[in-house]
Amino acid sequence: MTEPFGAKSTTDEVLLGVDLRGKRFLVTGVSAGLGVETARALASHGAAVVGAARDLVKAEQAISAARKESEAGGGSIELVQLDLANLASVRACADKLLADGEPFDVIIANAGVMATPPGTTADGFETQFGTNHLGHFLLVNKLAPLLPNGGRVVMLASSGHRFSDVDLNDPGYERTPYDPFVAYGRSKTANILFAVAFDQRHRSRGVRATAVHPGGIQTELGRHMSEGQLAALVETINNQLASEGKPPFQFKSVPQGAATSVWSAVVGSAEIVGGRYCENCHVSDVVADDAVITPISEGVRRYALDPAHAEELWRKSEEMVGETFNPTS
Repeated sequence: MTEPFGAKSTTDEVLLGVDLRGKRFLVTGVSAGLGVETARALASHGAAVVGAARDLVKAEQAISAARKESEAGGGSIELVQLDLANLASVRACADKLLADGEPFDVIIANAGVMATPPGTTADGFETQFGTNHLGHFLLVNKLAPLLPNGGRVVMLASSGHRFSDVDLNDPGYERTPYDPFVAYGRSKTANILFAVAFDQRHRSRGVRATAVHPGGIQTELGRHMSEGQLAALVETINNQLASEGKPPFQFKSVPQGAATSVWSAVVGSAEIVGGRYCENCHVSDVVADDAVITPISEGVRRYALDPAHAEELWRKSEEMVGETFNPTS
């Protein structure tokens, strides 16, 4: 790969000259932030985008400008209802799309929550693990028959995966004291492991899966953090960066944050991104378990790419959602 893309690249820069007419994408979480920008960027280059959102009224308002832009570029954006924190809603969404029967070239699992207070989903799962991982685990597996040869799955993960590995013995915090960022880390590690296992199962039919870290962006994802908590976090990061002789942390713009999603979906080679973790528009290296965690430090923990660990999570996830999934021939 020779493209000069990096941390400051935007969606439009990554997709410059790319014609997506005839391609169809599913993007979850299109009511704000990265989801809206991802849908806009793809549709403005001619793609037909189906955006999934829990609140369709909010999503309609959020994509109004993007929809007008997409029409000028030959693309389109339509919406479908999806609440990832409710498996009945996930199944209803999947059933509707399966009944439509139209294939998806790429599924981008963008939606998520971060650092939520203690709580559970409609099905009794810890909120972040249930929403970020199990909801997408069920949805993507249900829709796997709609992915053609050459299709891809992009899971939105995070450098926050380095806060914690998954705990398959206590996914619901029944015996472990709840920590919102550890719980977030577990769910993001699960997103990466799911990509690893899905890629292993489907690569023989030409379908690949990858996980991406968008970077540090100010979006609604941080709505459970107070201004004081955010300021304290940035101060901690800057102190660490200063000790390393590096400049202060700067948030990415939303178009910069969504760039790795679209790069991994349509620009990066399938053989390069498949089963891997990407950030700043390239595949990331494995880092030590004690490596510094900041929104701009790169690297993926080894446990998040472990194929055997991914299989353990897959089996546990099947048990939790009550369904078994085998590769589609």
